[in-house]
Amino acid sequence: MNRTRTAALVLAAAAAALAPALSGAATAADGAAYLQDPSGGEKSMKSMWTKDDMHKVEAQFRFHPSIQYKTITRPGPKGAEEYERKVGDPKTLAWEPGYEFAWSVADSQGVKKVLTTKDGKQALVLHAVLRDARRSEVARVHQELENRPATGRTKVPGGKRIKCDTGTYTVEWSVTRTGYGTLTGSLPWDSSCEQYRTAFTPKNQGAS
Repeated sequence: MNRTRTAALVLAAAAAALAPALSGAATAADGAAYLQDPSGGEKSMKSMWTKDDMHKVEAQFRFHPSIQYKTITRPGPKGAEEYERKVGDPKTLAWEPGYEFAWSVADSQGVKKVLTTKDGKQALVLHAVLRDARRSEVARVHQELENRPATGRTKVPGGKRIKCDTGTYTVEWSVTRTGYGTLTGSLPWDSSCEQYRTAFTPKNQGAS
């Protein structure tokens, strides 16, 4: 029986045979690839001060494209056909994006931009929109958070499948610390599945 798997941009069956699927993509410790704004490492953040220079807000955004597919049963290699295995079915490839937001809020104690602390609970608004090449909205996520720590990170599922090879998309995102200000950004994403179809060829799936 076929079963659905969700894989994050790297197909285990052919990872060694494939080049990175996204130009400039970062790679998480678990091998899952993502796009990040601003580019860089874990601590790379966009930042802003409030008009009175007493409060600093920082934010980071990651877009996790995530490939979804079903598996099919195929016989083993020649001479060992009885060793059946589950392999990816290229006809079922589709994207199911997810969104990840990080934030940091700091407050000055009496002196502008000096001696910041990270205390108290925060009210935050997380927002992202996925747009196609015509700038039409394809997907949207929006969360309003209360009583969150001054430094945090959260993942938001996209909840919508995107067809393969439907062009280049733009992800627009924002993190708002209520009462302080909003940080924004955008990044491009190519929906091509060509490298995954390559990964699903019999050669890359271990057939002789």
